Amino acid sequence: MLKLFGISGSPRIAATDWIVREALRYAEEKWNVETRYFSVRGKKLNFCIHCDHCIKEGSCIHDDAMNEVYSGFEWADAILIGTPVYQGTLSGQAKVVLDRMRAFAASKPHALRGKVGAAVADGGDRIGGQELAIRAITDFYLINEMIPVGGGAFGANLGATFWSKDKGADGVKEDEEGLKSLYKTVDRLIEVWFTRKNKL
Repeated sequence: MLKLFGISGSPRIAATDWIVREALRYAEEKWNVETRYFSVRGKKLNFCIHCDHCIKEGSCIHDDAMNEVYSGFEWADAILIGTPVYQGTLSGQAKVVLDRMRAFAASKPHALRGKVGAAVADGGDRIGGQELAIRAITDFYLINEMIPVGGGAFGANLGATFWSKDKGADGVKEDEEGLKSLYKTVDRLIEVWFTRKNKL
């Protein structure tokens, strides 16, 4: 059974939280996968200070909610990261999660190799930086030897994008094109994992 770890990089319970939870619900119902969920909301997440403690000692100098993220990445076969668009790119909280994964890579080199990853982004404008936010997450996957997955041509090229119209969860629930892109992305994420597993 595929294990899918979903992360919401939003400090609020609003659009991104709903999107990631909906992706996990869809994956469970259609593909019978096992899921875990992590939200940055209300969590203590210290900035990476590039102190190299993780390189020298094999662990992060900070002891905070990232321990739950490390555990999720180690457990999962596939990762789905969602972020709201802030200033045309991913949220600061999502960036902290990605930056702090340096400690995971330092302590477990190549542990993420071959895992598949997808991204979703939502914004108050239809074209507000969603693709730039997704590309930042995709770059993270590439750097960490993962397999980045989009939803395929015609509708979800890089991943799922949503237009919330600044109405939070209610806004993204109304975005039919966004929902299509989400389901296509989740389907493709799981299909790629199964294809890879069957070739090993």
